[in-house]
Amino acid sequence: MNTISICGGGAWGSALAFAFAHKQPVSIISRRKLICDWNTPFPIRQTSKVESKLIVIAISTAHLRVWLESTKHHKDSKYLFASKGIEEGSGAFVHQIAQNFIQTENLCCLSGPSFAAEVRQSLPCAIAIHSQNLDLAKEFASLFPSFIKPYVGNDIVGAEIAGAYKNVIAIAGGICDGLCLGNNAKAALLARGLVEMERFGCYFGGKTETFLGLEGSGDLFLTAGSKLSRNYRVGLGLAQGKQIEVILQEIGEVAEGIKTAKAIFAIAAKHKIYTPIVNEVVAILNGKSCKEGILSLMNR
Repeated sequence: MNTISICGGGAWGSALAFAFAHKQPVSIISRRKLICDWNTPFPIRQTSKVESKLIVIAISTAHLRVWLESTKHHKDSKYLFASKGIEEGSGAFVHQIAQNFIQTENLCCLSGPSFAAEVRQSLPCAIAIHSQNLDLAKEFASLFPSFIKPYVGNDIVGAEIAGAYKNVIAIAGGICDGLCLGNNAKAALLARGLVEMERFGCYFGGKTETFLGLEGSGDLFLTAGSKLSRNYRVGLGLAQGKQIEVILQEIGEVAEGIKTAKAIFAIAAKHKIYTPIVNEVVAILNGKSCKEGILSLMNR
């Protein structure tokens, strides 16, 4: 029977551990002390090192490179990356960071609309697994429980960009709702956000159908309108005039959209890609008035 190692004990890593433990034993590698006595068919244990050849990475993208550098990698290990973001500074996508340490045929990425809290309740959801090695994607897909429907594809770039970009649009969505601008404005924002995401992603080789699927529109619609979304709550807090440090302290978890917004802004400037929503989110994070930023988008 397969055993899975989950690297990262945050909300998403813990939820994935709960899900995978319905079909096989699971271990979590985390710096924080976790309570692993969840009611699952198979045991979940907290350990200090990777114990299997099937590895799920649920670490913040900002810390991913350091973790990969400090971890021993076996050539026959197989990896599923559940991290969603773009590395600030280098502008590297998750698979580009991973390829410095892992062979491409041994890695997959996980995307799609899947709140950790709802996974922990065994509520139904659908996700997508992308890899250049479809057999590997199918192998990981077979490990999920019955309440999670996995689809497989080979658009790693598109899936990763969609998963990262939607977090930035979710911040904008939270700002829009926090300012009480109404449903019409919110619909326009999300529609244009999807177009912006697709334009950016296709520039780097992503497929349009990925952005129209679970990975793009599905995840965007989920995270841009619910308080279960950390990035949406960042936007709400900004609209209420709170400082970003206070917002993050209240959330208590990483909000990937903050660093991702700045990474996309830099990449777009370098390649001359039109990203007006990202530009305004970055300006707001840097101190611009929320109302001025959102209304300037509506007046374009």
